[in-house]
Amino acid sequence: MLAALALPWALVVDVRAAPAAKNAVEPTTAVSSAANDQLLYFTSTSLLGDDERIIFLSDRSGQPNIFLRDLRTGKDKQLTFNTEGFLKSYVYFDGQPYRGLGRASVSLDAQRGVVYFIQGRQICAVDTNSLQRVLAEYPAGQMTAFTHISADGTRLCVPTTDARALDDEAPLKGKPDYDIDERVRKENLASYLRVYDTANGREVLCERVPKAWVTHVQFSPRDPRLILYNHEYCADSGIQRMWLWDGRQHIRLRTESEGRSRADWTCHEMWERDGSAIVYHGNYHNGPTYVGRVNPDGSGATEIALPREWDRYGHFTVGRAGWLVTDGCYVQPGDPGKFGGAWISVLRVDWAAKHYEWESLCQHGSSWSSQDAHPHPIFNHAADAVYFTSDAKGKRAICRVAVPEHRGF
Repeated sequence: MLAALALPWALVVDVRAAPAAKNAVEPTTAVSSAANDQLLYFTSTSLLGDDERIIFLSDRSGQPNIFLRDLRTGKDKQLTFNTEGFLKSYVYFDGQPYRGLGRASVSLDAQRGVVYFIQGRQICAVDTNSLQRVLAEYPAGQMTAFTHISADGTRLCVPTTDARALDDEAPLKGKPDYDIDERVRKENLASYLRVYDTANGREVLCERVPKAWVTHVQFSPRDPRLILYNHEYCADSGIQRMWLWDGRQHIRLRTESEGRSRADWTCHEMWERDGSAIVYHGNYHNGPTYVGRVNPDGSGATEIALPREWDRYGHFTVGRAGWLVTDGCYVQPGDPGKFGGAWISVLRVDWAAKHYEWESLCQHGSSWSSQDAHPHPIFNHAADAVYFTSDAKGKRAICRVAVPEHRGF
């Protein structure tokens, strides 16, 4: 199966190393050279549709804000002007209840150049000309997570969960010391798939998901009526993690069958770019890591086990059909003993044949010390480059590495 294992060959570009390099995404002034810059969460692209502009989060203003960089000119533009810190939400448990920028809330409509985000309890949009508007306000007594914009730009999904799941308005220093999923189930709490019309801000759907903590939502690229979502930190991850709402019913996407177990760990589900299927990954119980693919109705699941020694945490993000990029799993002798992967790799999969080729592009050097330091690699739209976040030089920076041409299996 390992048809192509490459040593790191490609130039990893960031402005600190090469300030004038094309597609480098780094602060360029003395003030912002000490800033932390990072990609949006991997469920959203960070690149505009032309692959020549990128949206990113930075603390260069002294507070977390959203910025735009023109990759052709190297010029940056600040799109939001938050001065209130960051919002308490999933991942950012130590934020402020109902105040500040939702660092986990940012999603990009790449074709229309509109960025959606949460500020306090307001659901907002800002375009590349810095024109900002408020769409709606989510209810009090709710905590938010990662949002998602539909491919046609008409619908925004904002998942919320009863605030009791995150100890209401109590300050938290980090991840709560109790089992959030257990509290949600035992206290009959719920999450909600809230969908807003981006033209007028009207809430067009509020689907209750009982006894579940939903943090990841993704519209089908084909059909905005289909919403992929998760149960976060859930018990029985092998069968409880991945769900799809089809407008009428909730479909479980992975069941106990064909060697699959409720004790498996399953994570980071994501639509194929064409909406034909959902890709995911995880670990078999007492077994190796794997990558999987399943149809939106839960049928046709295919899973491919990876070498048992490839046991590093990471993410898999989609590119063109059959292409994945990852910051996890792969291990070379002498790699540092971190729980997360050390390499950015491209995986090309023939799902029908259960065959793959693995090509390591570079070491990312990131520490994995926080959610923000996760590399979260993404392909650009052309799938000829990968962008990722790294704090290898102390501060978080966005890096780019080219993807070599591939002639097929």
